[in-house]
Amino acid sequence: MSDEHGEMIRRLYASIGEACVIEPNVAHVEVHGNRVLGLHLVDGLKVEADETDDGISARVRVEPGRVIETPVRICFGLLPERGVQRIKMDVDIAEGGRVAVLASCTFPNAVQILHTMDADIRVGKDAQYLYLERHVHGKSGGVTIVPKARVILEEGARFRTDFELIRGLVGDIDIDYHAVCGPRSVLEMAARVSGAGDDRIKIREEATLEGEAARGVLTTNVAVRERARAEIFNTLLATAPYARGHVDCKEIIQGEAQARATPIVDVRHPKAHVTHEAAIGSVDSKQLETLMAHGLTEEEATELIIEGLLSPSL
Repeated sequence: MSDEHGEMIRRLYASIGEACVIEPNVAHVEVHGNRVLGLHLVDGLKVEADETDDGISARVRVEPGRVIETPVRICFGLLPERGVQRIKMDVDIAEGGRVAVLASCTFPNAVQILHTMDADIRVGKDAQYLYLERHVHGKSGGVTIVPKARVILEEGARFRTDFELIRGLVGDIDIDYHAVCGPRSVLEMAARVSGAGDDRIKIREEATLEGEAARGVLTTNVAVRERARAEIFNTLLATAPYARGHVDCKEIIQGEAQARATPIVDVRHPKAHVTHEAAIGSVDSKQLETLMAHGLTEEEATELIIEGLLSPSL
């Protein structure tokens, strides 16, 4: 690794509030724009990454039966104010493989940045894949984020993805995930986003429970303030016996913000069962009164309630 690449990696991690300390047993990949700055693998994990004109194209594979004990670190980012980063990912978790990925996407100085993620994900029989995606944006938004994923879960597979914005304004975000779940597979998709200013949030998650005893949960928690807008579309389709699913969408609005939720549950087998819950409104008055009775101001109590709504459930 060159000194230039090492310094850029340090700056990427510093922008998300972390020191660049990577242990030898931790697989990691760092990408700035279309440059692969760092790539370190461990036994059982294969990664091939090609640089393109404005991003990278990567193929990720966990070998059959291999368990990657320590979460893999991936850091995507652009430190300048303007630019484009397009990421293409082809992920294959072979039969019995297991891996967790902690991905950070950082655009701390964004004024006009476009970041796209186009992923094809296959989780093989009895395999497991956990993907936690954390974003850092600039103070003025200035970034458009377009993550798309197509997920296939084979028999007994488990997949969980969590999306969260940990700092900065959203800008414009358009999440679009589609999943097909085989027999006895388990799917969990969760997104937690707080919008303010002129942020625009659009989340579309769809899953088909087409295998017997497949299970799926789609969870979206969003808070919008000032002039922010949020649109949530969650669809869960069950076509197999003993398939079970739940759609849960909660949105808090303040000021001139607007929010819309469209939960769709579609059951096409008499032995399948899918439920949904959607709630949009202001901060719960009883929670607010309870916290204020303990000495918090209304603003402090409101922030605490929103923080709880957006906290990870892991």
